[in-house]
Amino acid sequence: MELQEEVLIPLPKDAVFKALNDPDILQQSIPGCEELIKHSDTEMEATIVVKFGPVKASFVSNVTLDPTEGPERFNLTGKGDAGIAGFATGGADVTLADADGGTLLTYVVKIDVTGKLAQVGSRLMEGTTKRLAKKFFANFEAAATSDVPAA
Repeated sequence: MELQEEVLIPLPKDAVFKALNDPDILQQSIPGCEELIKHSDTEMEATIVVKFGPVKASFVSNVTLDPTEGPERFNLTGKGDAGIAGFATGGADVTLADADGGTLLTYVVKIDVTGKLAQVGSRLMEGTTKRLAKKFFANFEAAATSDVPAA
């Protein structure tokens, strides 16, 4: 499954890029994130609980960040194990561009699932993924702007 969206974040590009690399902001932003451990500047481990229709899954995920093209581009890949519920692999390519009112963040997310999660059906999986992505960016904007002083 592939999902592509654009979001305007009311912060300068450098601040958005920095926030995308901040484990505290990411933990606050990821729906269902119970724990996020930063092992290095490019390696993180997350425990995330997600419900796709009748299937509730607790993923233990390893995430690799590639910020080498920052602050214009940002890439992450991950693998999640939800035990009997299945596995998920995927990644996101993020592009940041200056825009009126802040930074235009464009992302393309690709996800593959196996096990019970794959049996949920593509329509339900896509709808849930879109809802979680919107919630992530609403949470991300709130978390990233909470430390910014008022103008």
